[in-house]
Amino acid sequence: MSDTSETNGMELLKEIANVSGKGGLFRILKPSRAGVIVESLDEKHEKTLIGPNARVSVLKDVSIFTDGAEESVALSEVFLKIREIHGQEITVDVKASSDKDLIEFLNKVLPEFDRSKVYISDIKKIISWYNLLSKYVPELFASEAAAVEEEAPVAEEAAPAPKAKKEKAKA
Repeated sequence: MSDTSETNGMELLKEIANVSGKGGLFRILKPSRAGVIVESLDEKHEKTLIGPNARVSVLKDVSIFTDGAEESVALSEVFLKIREIHGQEITVDVKASSDKDLIEFLNKVLPEFDRSKVYISDIKKIISWYNLLSKYVPELFASEAAAVEEEAPVAEEAAPAPKAKKEKAKA
């Protein structure tokens, strides 16, 4: 996986980070003079101060290496593809699955991923992160679905307007 500043899609990913050496994901709450205050994305919602020397990767800036014309695809786009294929939860068990099963999983979602640069550990992170986000930050995906659905009601609302005018003319 690589870091990139060119991403689009899920804006809430700018508030979510991975901290090297710590499991799980964290919501970035606010910067402080001694580092960054984060809250764990789990049942506990523990707040922690992450020091200035810690490696913090904001998910909005993470992308997956590809073999295609583009060198990478934003993680947000990969998450949306996963949502289309797998729904709210990925049932692939990252601990019990073979390397072959994990590669097949990512191949279905992103066939052009670079097999020499994307490691099995990266695929496990993608699965774990997706399940965490889907469970604890469902609004991440709801906002994307709402953006798509907003176009349909606009067309439906335009049709009844002339009927309302006709009714007024009859009265």
